[in-house]
Amino acid sequence: MSLNPIRPWRNIQRRKSRQIMVGRVPVGGDAPISVQTMTNTDGHDVRATLDQVIRAADAGADIVRISAPDQETTRALREICRESPVPIVADIHFHYKRAIEAAEAGVACLRINPGNIGDAARVREVIKAAKDHGCSIRIGVNAGSLERHLLEKYGEPCPDAMVESGLDHIKILQDNDFHEFKISVKASDVFLAAAAYQQLADATDAPIHLGITEAGGFVGGTVKSAVGLGNLLWSGIGDTIRVSLSADPVEEVKVGFEILKSLGLRTRGVQIISCPSCARQGFDVIKTVERLEKRLEHIKTPMSLSIIGCVVNGPGEALMTDIGFTGGGAGSGMVYMAGRQSHKMTNDQMVDHIVQLVEERAQKIEDEAGAQTAAE
Repeated sequence: MSLNPIRPWRNIQRRKSRQIMVGRVPVGGDAPISVQTMTNTDGHDVRATLDQVIRAADAGADIVRISAPDQETTRALREICRESPVPIVADIHFHYKRAIEAAEAGVACLRINPGNIGDAARVREVIKAAKDHGCSIRIGVNAGSLERHLLEKYGEPCPDAMVESGLDHIKILQDNDFHEFKISVKASDVFLAAAAYQQLADATDAPIHLGITEAGGFVGGTVKSAVGLGNLLWSGIGDTIRVSLSADPVEEVKVGFEILKSLGLRTRGVQIISCPSCARQGFDVIKTVERLEKRLEHIKTPMSLSIIGCVVNGPGEALMTDIGFTGGGAGSGMVYMAGRQSHKMTNDQMVDHIVQLVEERAQKIEDEAGAQTAAE
């Protein structure tokens, strides 16, 4: 739950769900909403795949998924899982034996699409492998690959068909005494996905994996995902998310975190509040923010920073941020610390100065947290 007693309009009542483990990452219950991405390297290339996994983890990914279409990839998963800093999910389509091999290789979770994994007997074999090797399972229903009998029954992909597919496969897992599962009902259509997820949330207490599948390129996919996922998260639905973009997986992680940060559901790194700039700006806001975003990527400590071009909104925004800079005149602006005016700084030195202030504050926060932990 996102609880703010001072500003109750910010509160989000999260749906109650069971908690499962994906490796060491808890999903569901009162666990933080985790962020996932998926590699797009050749799965046979251990080094390239691991490098991408590590970059995603550095950006904040809690879980990373790897497609496992053949035996060469499932063999590579052994080394990848052994060296990965985050739990690995094997993405399985069509070939149920790949799921068994992936479980044997040490993945933390198996993502199976019930519409294309095969009959109930094959699904049971996958369940046994998951049990034997301590894997969780994600039931991944997708509007684009629903079972034929459901398409014949409903005429087209629709929320009822997607949820029925998911519940049918939940029953198979439960009938085999397997309960370490989460579920998704993804579609590229925002309306279809949202309606299916809302219906699913009422039908099961399983943890829910949110995603708008095949959302598109960086800009279009980001907007589509923010609309779809933001709507569901705001209503309390969702225990783990993946933003699907035709872009670098690291960008998926960044967008996912920004969606969660905007709703107060996760905090990580520097949140920059900045104006779009206009003729009143006392410095080049756009270029300054671009430089600061790059220079502050290494900061993981939650912190807020306001960069405002003039005094119309600058002082007001600075009241609500840890550090602020407001443009003034004669080539300089005002630095704010914890909402209060602190000192003036020239525009040409302000980026270096703000980076230094952020780094110093991050270190102070970390030192105080470390001292509190030691005292406990």
